This record gives sequence, structure tokens and C-alpha cells, in this order.
Amino acid sequence: MLVGVVSDTHDVLDGVRAAVRLFREHGVEHVVHLGDYVAPFSLAELAGGLNGVPVTGVFGNNDGEKIGLLRVAQGLGVQLHDQATTIELGGRRILLIHGFGPPENTREIVYSLASSRRWDAVLYGHTHQPDLTYIRGVLVLNPGTASGILNRPTAAILDTRRMTAKVINL
Repeated sequence: MLVGVVSDTHDVLDGVRAAVRLFREHGVEHVVHLGDYVAPFSLAELAGGLNGVPVTGVFGNNDGEKIGLLRVAQGLGVQLHDQATTIELGGRRILLIHGFGPPENTREIVYSLASSRRWDAVLYGHTHQPDLTYIRGVLVLNPGTASGILNRPTAAILDTRRMTAKVINL
């Protein structure tokens, strides 16, 4: 299964639209958003542009309008959760997290969780820095930021069959 992975869109619609184009071009079967949509219109742009491709996401630290985001999610069939949450895609257990505090803190938490080997992959956002590594055989993936804030705009494609991923410039 091909999964589109995006994070930290921060209401930058150009970044959201670029991620949608990337995911459509690659024929992804599911999209994961790792938080910091910020406002409901950003989530609506993402889910609405995917033509029925399922979307699952977690809230980030900048998602203050949770009621509005949940309403939009419900109307578009998006599964939106508090962090951290475990989902299954392509027969793989995947942990979704946004992040906490400084980037170093988030990475330490994520790497510790991955080293437990309870999941096939741990996906996270928050740092705006792409990260693709394996910890004790567990894929750790941060797609970076689709917004282009603090770093170049990026997203990722995850192949659950091979348990590989690639981060792609938007």
C-alpha cells in the first residue's frame, strides 16, 4: 500500500495543493497528516482535493480550532485523533505522533518509541525537518513541513509492503 505522509501545513494552501498533486501523481491509497493543519479550511483543502482517498490524522500543537477541525473531518470522512494514535495500514501497525517541545525532545521520544519495536513504523511531524531512519528495524519517518516554514516544503510517500519511504520536495 502506498501512503502519502504530510505534516505541518500551517494553512499554507500552496503547500497543501502541492502535496495533493504529489499524492495523486503517485496513486496513494491513504494519506496521513501528522498535525498542525491550523484552521479547518486547510484540512478541507487537503481532503477535498484527494477525491475520496482516505485521510487519517492527529492534532498538532498549533491546531487550536479543534471543534471546527473535527466538524470538517466528520463531513469529509477524515479520521482525526489526539496524538499519539496507532493505526493499521497495509497490514502494518503505524504510530502517529505530532511532537512535543523542542525538536531534540521530539526526536528522543520518537526514537525511544521506535526502539520498543511495538510498531512497524513511527511517523511524526512538529520539527519541520525531514527524517527517514530505521531504529531496531522500525521505520521512523518525518515528512518535514509542507508549508515551507523553517525548511523547504516536503512530503513523503511510504510503501507499507516494502517498509520504505522517500521524502520528496514539493
